[in-house]
Amino acid sequence: MTFQEIGLNSDLLKAVTELGFVNPTPIQQQTIPLLSKQATDLVALAQTGTGKTAGFGLPLLNLINANDKSVQALILAPTRELCVQITNDIKNYSKYMSGFGVTAIYGGARIDNQIKDIKRGVQVVVATPGRLIDMIERRAINLNTVKIVVLDEADEMLNMGFKEDLDTILSETPDQKNTWLFSATMPKEVERIARNYMSKPVELTTGKKNEGADNLEHIYYLVQGRDRYLALKRIADYYPDIFGIIFCRTKAETQEVADGLIKDGYSADALHGDLSQSQRDFVMKRFRSRTLQMLVATDVAARGIDVNDVTHVINYNLPEDVENYTHRTGRTARAGKSGIAVAIITPKDQGKIKDIERIIKKQFTRKPVPNGSDVCEKQLLNLVHKIHNVEVKDEEIESFLPKIYDELKDLSKEELIKRFISEEFNRFHEYYQNAPDLNIEKGAVDGAFGKHRTTRFFVNMGNMDGFNHNSLKDFLSDAAKLHPRMVFNVDVKSSFSFFETESKFVDNFLNLNAQDLEFNNRKISLEVSNRKMKEGGGGGERRGGGKSFGGGGYKGSFRNGEKRGFSKEGSGEKRDFGRKRRDGEKSSFGGSREKSFGGSKEGKSFGGEKKKSFGKSRF
Repeated sequence: MTFQEIGLNSDLLKAVTELGFVNPTPIQQQTIPLLSKQATDLVALAQTGTGKTAGFGLPLLNLINANDKSVQALILAPTRELCVQITNDIKNYSKYMSGFGVTAIYGGARIDNQIKDIKRGVQVVVATPGRLIDMIERRAINLNTVKIVVLDEADEMLNMGFKEDLDTILSETPDQKNTWLFSATMPKEVERIARNYMSKPVELTTGKKNEGADNLEHIYYLVQGRDRYLALKRIADYYPDIFGIIFCRTKAETQEVADGLIKDGYSADALHGDLSQSQRDFVMKRFRSRTLQMLVATDVAARGIDVNDVTHVINYNLPEDVENYTHRTGRTARAGKSGIAVAIITPKDQGKIKDIERIIKKQFTRKPVPNGSDVCEKQLLNLVHKIHNVEVKDEEIESFLPKIYDELKDLSKEELIKRFISEEFNRFHEYYQNAPDLNIEKGAVDGAFGKHRTTRFFVNMGNMDGFNHNSLKDFLSDAAKLHPRMVFNVDVKSSFSFFETESKFVDNFLNLNAQDLEFNNRKISLEVSNRKMKEGGGGGERRGGGKSFGGGGYKGSFRNGEKRGFSKEGSGEKRDFGRKRRDGEKSSFGGSREKSFGGSKEGKSFGGEKKKSFGKSRF
């Protein structure tokens, strides 16, 4: 079936043809002929990325009377991003409809301008519930003429707490209207809306209820909580061409992870509710243009993100509601393309994986966190692949070749290849050759009861001695000659502190007592604490102290064959292995910017120290 055969009017057909639409998706094949010809209520279950917007937008426009300037259709969406996206799609579909108007109503923009748009006369209003309620209370919009109400991502609106708002809005619309409900999942509250506000709705489903896409691979990595961020960076390094979304639970964690990635040289940024609308728009513009390689987002902020060719969705933490996993992973494997859904879990999350498997009717594959050799091999082969396929501009390079040939004339082809690769590979390998194994045994539990049993220590140093979380962590790990990640759950008090380490390192710390270790002429005393240890792995680095989030780690990868800056951390020491960037170059690799949105201070890196990044973004 083609769009020519599906029953669109000539104006719509001309517009969709220009947009490159040829064959409707399964949901469009079901909804467009039905809704264009029959006045009915509808409940449609379809995953994100299946073409739902055209599925309701095209039949809606087929029914609009462009000569009537009253509001004839209302489309409700859970977020500003989705609201704007739907509005833009409707504008594209209606390009050749003379006299037609559509406007977006959402928070974060000037309400007086939105009121002016309504007064000018539009046939379709796309709105978020909160701002529409505001407009209704101001008597700035009349919904008495609405003939069609579309609830897009209805389950998400309910998850976000819009139940009462939806009830209020729907009560303002005429009883004699058609309600079209589109949802990825079918919880009880969505069924309630269908029952209370619809009359014998037609039910359509593409795929099975709550299932994810068939072309999506689900994998998970099992690590201790303190190693979660290190595992994230290993995964990003293992997939050199990753273009993905990283989901976190809270706004604070989202900003923290994004800041850590930026500081460590990755092309990343945060998207969460504390950003202004202009900041959110700026971040999304960079992500859509692929200037950003990784977008770190909360569930709420990511609602409605419609970006093509997302390769990975990474669950930095699994969602509290396992049904939200379907929404997260719907951002990849869209329009028939494949994708990878990654979950970084701790032992206590293993049961939740089973719950998600039951809901999505798919099995997860557990994979080991890549070790240094795995990452080096993947990055090296990726570099070689790019070199093999690079475009050669013969005319531009011709004048430089004689001097280059002369300089390299004593090297064989094999020697030249080895030296070229080693220029990039040596620094990469130096960082990763002693990289710790982040994997733990399946069936292990967090904290003191797993293979890596932990011991809690008391130390007679605290805030009064000038220590904070990071500086004490660095001091202790340096004294015990351990990697900083082996000191975790640091709890700094006024005159004393607690910390944890793996039990196999107990002697490393107890032996310090025999060395008469001092700080500011005060002898340091350490002893095993009888206090109950905290639950969970913990141990991720906090802001400050010049350390990277999660305890140091690889700070670069091959980016289009360009030089990268490498940092080696540990023992209170930091050394850079990259070349300095060109004079006057303000942009740095990893999206590092002069002012970071969402809380980080101007000119500051995640660790609280001023830092320059070398190289450019790979995009």
